[in-house]
Amino acid sequence: MSMDMSTVGDTGLLDTLQHEVAVFARRAEQTRLGGVGQVRNSMDRAAYLLLNRLDREGPMGVKALAASMGIDSSTVTRQVAPLVDTGLVKRTSHPEDGRAVVLQLSPRGQARLEEVRSSRRQLMAELTHDWAPEEREAFCTLLTRFNTALSDRMAAHGLPAAEAAPASSAS
Repeated sequence: MSMDMSTVGDTGLLDTLQHEVAVFARRAEQTRLGGVGQVRNSMDRAAYLLLNRLDREGPMGVKALAASMGIDSSTVTRQVAPLVDTGLVKRTSHPEDGRAVVLQLSPRGQARLEEVRSSRRQLMAELTHDWAPEEREAFCTLLTRFNTALSDRMAAHGLPAAEAAPASSAS
């Protein structure tokens, strides 16, 4: 859906918004928003999102995991392989169909995910230490809304929707 820029609002504000989103994307990728201390930058985005999804939704097959994340099954297979190799994810047979593979967070994966989450929470606390609780809440609400709008736009254009897990104070 194309919008006339004059009906959307101040173009100066929109220019600032698009610039700040671009700067955020670059800085997020540079730092991976990985956290602090030894855990900093120690888990890439794809691994974090896959482990987080398995933690939130439980064991599932490759197709279900791909669908829940809005990515291709071959991408999930490629991204899961090193997680299996390092013991963070277990591959098991489906209880009802032994031919099907189920992916599950291993105890080691659960511990590692919590270590990374804790480090990332610490980073978020440091970055927003001088924000009022209401500002943190508003930022989370608006960022979630922005990510949902991006995901919805991608879906409307027939593109796989990006990771859009509900916000949680546990992550």
